[in-house]
Amino acid sequence: MAPPNEATKPVIDGSHTDNPTGLFTLSDSKLRVNGVTLLSEVPENITFNSFSSICPTSQAPPPLFQQVQSRSHMGGFIGFAQPQPSDRLMNFLGRFTCRNFLSVFRFKTWWSTMSVGTSGSDLQMETQWVLLEVPELDSYALILPLIEGKFRSALHPGRDGHVMVCAESGSTEAKASAFDAIAYVHLSDNPYNLMKEAYSAARVHLNTFRLLEEKSPPPIVDKFGWCTWDAFYLTVDPVGVWHGLNEFVEGGVSPRFLIIDDGWQSVSIDGENPMEDTKNLVLGGTQMTARLYRFEECDRFKKYRGGTMFGTDAPPFDPKRPKMLIAKAIEVEQAEKALDKADQNGVTELSEFESRIRELKHQLSAMMGGGEGGVGAFTKDLRTRFKCLDDVYVWQALCGAWGGVRPGATHLESKVVPVTVSPGLDGTMNDLAVVKIVEGGIGLVHPDQAADYFDSMHSHLAQSGVTGIKVDVIHTLEYVCEECGGRIELAKAYYEGLTRSLVKNFKGTGLLASMQQCNDFFFLGTQQIAFGRVGDDFWFQDPGGDPMGAYWLQGVHMIHCAYNSLWMGQIIHPDWDMFQSDHLCAKFHAGSRAICGGPVYVSDSVGSHNFGLLKKLVHPDGTVPRCQHFALPTRNCLFKNPLFDGETVLKIWNLNKFGGVVGAFNCQGAGWDRGEKRIRGFPHCYKPTLGSVHMTDIEWDQKIETAAMGEAEEFAVYLDQAEDLKLMTRESEPMQFTVQPSSFEIFSFVPVRKLGQDLRFAPIGLVNMFNCGGTIIEVDHRVGGEGKVGVRIVVKGGGKFLAYSSGRPRKGLLNGGEVEFEWSVDGKLSLCVDWVGESGVSEVGFVF
Repeated sequence: MAPPNEATKPVIDGSHTDNPTGLFTLSDSKLRVNGVTLLSEVPENITFNSFSSICPTSQAPPPLFQQVQSRSHMGGFIGFAQPQPSDRLMNFLGRFTCRNFLSVFRFKTWWSTMSVGTSGSDLQMETQWVLLEVPELDSYALILPLIEGKFRSALHPGRDGHVMVCAESGSTEAKASAFDAIAYVHLSDNPYNLMKEAYSAARVHLNTFRLLEEKSPPPIVDKFGWCTWDAFYLTVDPVGVWHGLNEFVEGGVSPRFLIIDDGWQSVSIDGENPMEDTKNLVLGGTQMTARLYRFEECDRFKKYRGGTMFGTDAPPFDPKRPKMLIAKAIEVEQAEKALDKADQNGVTELSEFESRIRELKHQLSAMMGGGEGGVGAFTKDLRTRFKCLDDVYVWQALCGAWGGVRPGATHLESKVVPVTVSPGLDGTMNDLAVVKIVEGGIGLVHPDQAADYFDSMHSHLAQSGVTGIKVDVIHTLEYVCEECGGRIELAKAYYEGLTRSLVKNFKGTGLLASMQQCNDFFFLGTQQIAFGRVGDDFWFQDPGGDPMGAYWLQGVHMIHCAYNSLWMGQIIHPDWDMFQSDHLCAKFHAGSRAICGGPVYVSDSVGSHNFGLLKKLVHPDGTVPRCQHFALPTRNCLFKNPLFDGETVLKIWNLNKFGGVVGAFNCQGAGWDRGEKRIRGFPHCYKPTLGSVHMTDIEWDQKIETAAMGEAEEFAVYLDQAEDLKLMTRESEPMQFTVQPSSFEIFSFVPVRKLGQDLRFAPIGLVNMFNCGGTIIEVDHRVGGEGKVGVRIVVKGGGKFLAYSSGRPRKGLLNGGEVEFEWSVDGKLSLCVDWVGESGVSEVGFVF
């Protein structure tokens, strides 16, 4: 049997065709690539333009421009013209049926996810890109909507297999009727190269953003951290944060970064005292109409005094308190929903409902009591006590708070702007955040003052010891752009101001982007930003009330992250978000975070941790054995539905310094319901699922440093959950496995090297860590006289070191001293390694 992904491929080289525009042609109402029809019934008003005709020069770095030029025959631009100018134009693009595709679309204003199908009508509204399988050429084609002038574009479904392109400005002040490059198409025989090449072409053409390879992500990508959100929600205070960090340190995993999430800002709600903190905010949602009235911290933090937590009389903390507050706030929320339902059902006597709400709010107020906190002195005390804490980030909405900046409260010109939701978002999921923002409008700082606005907030934070920001609620600008020249013009002003502040105040890297998963942001906001979320929020339970949601929502989260990384990973370093280590599916999450290639951070409540699980992810010094790349779906998952087709296991691949890894996750059981416009459970799919894995599932050539490993003749394969070691060659049949619902297996592939005449050897790593291969730092082999062979492996961490060895060593060494080891005839070679010193780096050796 031929190994997967190794079929003979036809030659694709547009430089040897007679077509001056390259591989793509538009004629006879058909868009063809190398003679294969991609789109039929293309309207006469659609144009196709070669890359060089649209982009003859560029301000991009010359080497990047030259790379893109060398592949320019592989792609081109699509445009269209209509008789009448408008601020929103819909145009048929063409038709395709019976062709597998993968796409990503917005299911909420700020979140995107994957969708698969076989015709243009299967697309979802607000599709960000579509990847088409072209088996006739053993290749793949991408249609990538772009921005042009004051317009951004997205794909939409049409009837009978048709695809539509939507170009919109977001303002009646910005109209157009014709476009030359509103979308880009590209072809490649490698889907991962295709994404890289297409976004490189877009970068060179637009010159409004930079690729990840041109930027540096923040240092936290290699580290373990704690985010306060699920631990406290809006009740976060210094005492709770202090005790939370202390628990991690005492538990043996020291956070290297802290994210103080929503709840620290000075916000007030309309109708209350505009210059005082709104009281008794607990749950997410209650703060979504609040506006920022000062750039400094709220009173809970502002009152903190240096040294407060060091004395013998340091304030105590009750770990039950946040959960009690959250439970009481949920009671209030449910009582308010009951009142709304009664009113909608025509109940006229509502006094009993209102009395109940007043009583619950009174109880909540009494429970909240007083609190103390403060940012400048607080961060100084944190670093004094917690020596490993490198970074402190704080949360903000792009516009300040969820409701923006309060007019008249600061030196800036701010105006409450009514919210207008684009028609393109009609097909998205009902969202409490959108409802609240529409209800209150946004206090928008004038775009001319965007730079002053960001610097006013960030300079105070930087002077207070804050090293970065989590910028959330990013994609609200499209709601309030009518009077600002449209969404592109408003976004340019805000992102330019944010970029300048990031460079000035946070070393140019200290920013985590969130709620940003739309092409406007990626094409306009990432000149400097290099790190961002690729999934929606971690939900510990289904907000819709499905009790099984605590399980199936976790698989949905992984799907978002894996498939979004295909495009976002070209521009930002993917962040898979936090989770809680004591959750029902914590281990499921942990397995994915271990090989995602980004940071590991949790939102554990104080007193609620699974340190045993965390220690399979995190070293004692708060660093993580991170993969060398970012995790992506394997080729044989690209056009499948790992959520509710009942048969596909999500497989993601990544690379380590001396091997590769495939994670197999059973995410079946939920997904997007087009008719109901929501993500819901598909319980009949929540079952054990069969799968297979092969060394060719790993895209070894995606990094120059790992490409040679893919040519190895034999691999040792370690199964993390099964704790088993197997061998595989390139010619081997794929390895079969079964994964239970909300469960996983991690397969670590390490090339087997021949040493001397008979010895075959492969270092696996510290197998007490999920990503065992990530613990290996260096490997040396020495073949001496008289058949003597020496192997030296430098590892970071402590635990059980495992290797495959076809022969028994004469001697085992650890940090220069001889130690005992175990070897069995099936090739398993192991010894115990202790964490050494501050770095935890040890030298393992074997003499044969």
